Amino acid sequence: MTLSLPVGAYAVDTGSGKVGRVMGRAGPYLLLRPYGGGREWECLPEVVRAATTVEWLRAATAYANARSRGEVL
Repeated sequence: MTLSLPVGAYAVDTGSGKVGRVMGRAGPYLLLRPYGGGREWECLPEVVRAATTVEWLRAATAYANARSRGEVL
């Protein structure tokens, strides 16, 4: 499904299952960054959909837990 997600929206890369924040476009690709920061990745808009509230909260919780364990800053 191709849809236009605004910069700052949370999205799911259905190819990898990862949740990321839309950072912009690079040619035909959308740039997504993981919740909490990190390296952006590119994916085709056809494999991206808007993240549900549950998916966004799951990503936020996973980041908070990793941070509490000292795995991320």
